[in-house]
Amino acid sequence: MAGQQVPVANEVVWSPDPAGLSGTQLAQFLVWAGEKHGRTFADYGSLHAWSVACPAEFWGSLASFCELQFRQPPATILEDAARMPGARWFGGATLNFAENQLRFQDDQPALICRDEAGGRRSTSYAQLAESVARAATGLRRLGVVPGDRVAGLVTNGPEAVIAMLATTSLGAVWSSCSPDFGLAAVLDRFGQIRPRVLIAADSYRYGGRHFELQAVITGLAAQLPGLAAIVRVPGPVPLPSQTTELPAGISGLSWDALLAEVAPLVFHAAPFDHPVYILYSSGTTGPPKGIVHGAGGTLLQHLKEHRLHTDLKRDDCLYFFTTCGWMMWNWLVSGLASGASLVLYDGSPTWPDPEALWRMAGEEGVTIFGTSPRFLAGLPRATEPATHTLRHRVGLTRLRTVLSTGAPLPPERFDDVAAALGPVQLCSISGGTDIVSCFALGNPLLPVRRGELQCAGLGMAVDVVDDTGCSLPVGQRGELVCRGPFPSQPVGFWDDPDGSRYRRAYFDRMPGLWTHGDYAERTAAGGFVIHGRSDAVLNPGGVRIGTAELYRAAAAVPEVHECLAAGQRWQGDERVVLFVVLATGVALDAELTERIRQTIRRQLSPRHVPAKVLQVPDLPRTRNGKLAELAVRAVVRGEVPGNEAALENPGVLVHFAERPELRS
Repeated sequence: MAGQQVPVANEVVWSPDPAGLSGTQLAQFLVWAGEKHGRTFADYGSLHAWSVACPAEFWGSLASFCELQFRQPPATILEDAARMPGARWFGGATLNFAENQLRFQDDQPALICRDEAGGRRSTSYAQLAESVARAATGLRRLGVVPGDRVAGLVTNGPEAVIAMLATTSLGAVWSSCSPDFGLAAVLDRFGQIRPRVLIAADSYRYGGRHFELQAVITGLAAQLPGLAAIVRVPGPVPLPSQTTELPAGISGLSWDALLAEVAPLVFHAAPFDHPVYILYSSGTTGPPKGIVHGAGGTLLQHLKEHRLHTDLKRDDCLYFFTTCGWMMWNWLVSGLASGASLVLYDGSPTWPDPEALWRMAGEEGVTIFGTSPRFLAGLPRATEPATHTLRHRVGLTRLRTVLSTGAPLPPERFDDVAAALGPVQLCSISGGTDIVSCFALGNPLLPVRRGELQCAGLGMAVDVVDDTGCSLPVGQRGELVCRGPFPSQPVGFWDDPDGSRYRRAYFDRMPGLWTHGDYAERTAAGGFVIHGRSDAVLNPGGVRIGTAELYRAAAAVPEVHECLAAGQRWQGDERVVLFVVLATGVALDAELTERIRQTIRRQLSPRHVPAKVLQVPDLPRTRNGKLAELAVRAVVRGEVPGNEAALENPGVLVHFAERPELRS
């Protein structure tokens, strides 16, 4: 962008270096797959078209290109391709998830673990393999066998990765929550799956404060059915020596005791779709659903996204801000299969100051940095000399890619990233816990356009449709769907023997189409724009409005720090109510209210202008940091807001309930 030109949506803000294109793994795969199948792929568009038209060819080729380690090779790649759901992938194949993650066992750092207090631990690939062997031996002593569940209430450190790999090496299933989940929230999740072993942190640190977990662990010991053992992981601050009284039949041991013995690491070979992870829906509208993911599909999808779409290589250093309760942790850890060094961070992203994570990234030589739009909103926006930008201040000399997910990324964030971090590829990516991966994401061969997700993922038949399932033209908004099967579809939901809950969640509304729940549009360049969740779409006067575009417009007012919109039923229609969190010390008055309304009118349309603008001190979020729009909508409508235990800060809902302004 030159001079003082006003940035516009869809303009190119980054382009790949032509000299480096042939060195990307995606370019190499394009040539390799073409030669293998006697085809010519002129560009990414033609490669993607083949990947969805010939899914067996594509996914089989991908497994070969990424050297997926099978114990028994597949007899078929795809059976019942027309069934959605119901397609079967890599029939007859067996593999082990952990074995593929531990294919490298050398002295290169596998895990670099940092915390907000400045602590640092580094684990090489060889050390990781030895620790996994020890943990697997310990779990085997505790009676863990294939199909058992091991649950982790753990911080984002090496113990979580070691425990997951040890669990999956045995053919058991891993499921984890972040330690900031309360007892009720953890029971809502782990109580469904009856884990045999619980691995729990003693404590954790966040925002400079220390939190003990003794009461939560005691409650889980008393209420988790089928629990046989609890393994205690020491927290960041040593606790006073104490003996926990455990119910009869539950043994207790320390992390060191679990790892006390070593035996050869033996990997249990299981079918391609053998369960590897149980993840959970947010639970804001009811009890969280246990989403069961298969080993082969998760592994192959992550290899595709890492190696082809992110160009992750052995000399890369990959970081994503996440906890063990969000699917991005599972996505991050799969970077081991590509041999990269992973940075795990535990603590607040803004402690002791907003630049803490960027300094850490500079110190560790991070090349790919993953975060959220909310975090990127904290980047400095002032124009500075190039030698004084954030990139130069904290030494981000190796940073080449920034990934953002968790919410739509506003166009202005693309400007902020360019100003603060220089010429990096900013990839807005979108998918979810449901598929433990992405539908739309980055691409090292394509330009980045302001406000857009670059492309649909290879092998993903992504479309935008109307309420009848018919494709919409470029630029028209509708429901984001996937028209064909893909390997990382869930194996199913936990405790859903006939699959009825699974089908109801994704296929009942539009049979034969995976309906993802995003309100989106395709762009002329082949990318996507996500306008928010389709179940939170506003509908004043019958006009559908995505919440994300409303938030982007309101954020143009300097005093608006954050906002959330809800539709209120009013006089036989629906009106828009906008709740705003303002900058410190700013109070909402008539002048600021009108300025917010006029900004929205000018940037969007009269239909978008909220009928009410109300100030609140904070916005409710799920434990993964996403805005709890449906909870606010329920409160505004006088309804019960679903499962409040799923919220990180349910107490703030009181500021949305029974507002006198909503009665006029």
